[in-house]
Amino acid sequence: MGKNKAKDETLGVFGLVALIIGSTIGTGVFTTAVNMAADGAHTGAVLIGWAVAGIGMFMLMMVFFDLNKVKPQLTNGIYSYASECFGHFVGLNSAWGYWLSAVICNVAFITLLFSTLGYFIPVFSESSMAGLIGGSVMIWAITGLVLKGVKDAAFVNIITTISKLIPLFMFIVIIPMMGKFDMGLFMDNFWGDEGESVLDQVMSTTSYTVWSFIGVEGAVVLSARARKPGDVGRASMIGFIGLLSIYLLVAVLSMGIVPYETMKDLPNPGMAYLLEAAVGPWGAKLVNIGVILSVTGAYLGWTIIAAECPYTAAQQGVFTKAFAKCNRNGAPTVSLIASGAIVQALLIMTLVAEKAYELFVAMGSSMIMVPYLLSAVYYMKLSMGKERSLVASRTNITGARIFAFLGTVYGIWMLYAGGLDFFLLTAILYVPAIPVFYIGQKEKGYERAFRHHEKAIAVCIIALALLAVYLMSTGAINPF
Repeated sequence: MGKNKAKDETLGVFGLVALIIGSTIGTGVFTTAVNMAADGAHTGAVLIGWAVAGIGMFMLMMVFFDLNKVKPQLTNGIYSYASECFGHFVGLNSAWGYWLSAVICNVAFITLLFSTLGYFIPVFSESSMAGLIGGSVMIWAITGLVLKGVKDAAFVNIITTISKLIPLFMFIVIIPMMGKFDMGLFMDNFWGDEGESVLDQVMSTTSYTVWSFIGVEGAVVLSARARKPGDVGRASMIGFIGLLSIYLLVAVLSMGIVPYETMKDLPNPGMAYLLEAAVGPWGAKLVNIGVILSVTGAYLGWTIIAAECPYTAAQQGVFTKAFAKCNRNGAPTVSLIASGAIVQALLIMTLVAEKAYELFVAMGSSMIMVPYLLSAVYYMKLSMGKERSLVASRTNITGARIFAFLGTVYGIWMLYAGGLDFFLLTAILYVPAIPVFYIGQKEKGYERAFRHHEKAIAVCIIALALLAVYLMSTGAINPF
């Protein structure tokens, strides 16, 4: 009976593909096209941006896929790769970045949720204070549910998946079928006005493309659920191509519905208002209801994911012991409360941020790129250094070097393209990781918490954070 049960729980290629696509598609698909336009990206730049993201994120996905085969013993999350390559302090910062990225995802979810509710309840679109109060209630209500032992139930996943796929499918099918795609609008002002830099336009798309692919690294964990070992590689390839195709279809169709000048001023979620322009009010209602249900379910899931990051890291000795504490229901108490408190603090920024959702998308993308980049650098070290024979014995060495090199280049590009504002803002968010590391090292009984190179890294982070505070105080930079 045990063998039959195990067999029943395995997945073939189709099941794995559906899982990859369903778990990776999030809020970005409903907002990205309009957000890119609002940041000045015209048709040509948007297509280049998606092409760059497609190649770069595929390289990173293959880095994680190969590392899972080459170093299967590193089970502490993607931050374990940074620890192996650069030491425990960098490993902690990688874990910290991954955790805050998950937390910032929740802030973005709340911001989008109440922006969407504003379509039906105008007070949420008219007053940021109303959204702050509603979001605060939501944060602590769901945190309380998870503290009581509520898990991400299967039916929540089903509702979330259906809620986002139905309006997405309707948008992709209805627009061309009803002849609502205008090639003239699509081609109009393809590269922008004279004097507008195409490179700057492409750079403005980067945060949104990364946001749309956050979670794709989770494809590697599917290996344990595959019916055949070879199914994982095929499913990862098909799933990724499917994801990129969906994003490209939405982008292309979106740019042929309304003029660019109209599109860039649409509120979030942009897809709702684009479908409304094409088919009438029922289109906006369909998308908005789907977004509300999808985001609410996703928030529960990401609350659990966000709390699991520091909890697991603390169990492995990366974070301080406090984060490993659980209540009688088995919920990681400190991790949940700390995650909720950070979401609450960041949510207050919506009172001063001009474009709150876009701000948190940029922050979340910037935070996730650090652990992504460090993982690619580690794989490049493995494939070109002393352990290259190990890599060659478990995968194709030439492919490994290509994946690692291009993944590293893409990671560096992403940090550069994100801009100085968000690079420095990221440094501020990494400063609290320094005392967490120091306390953790003392808990382990280490007389010296920081090695020499780790002290230098810590000093650089603090210096960049102080520079960020100074530049923001003088108005030289303004990420808000």
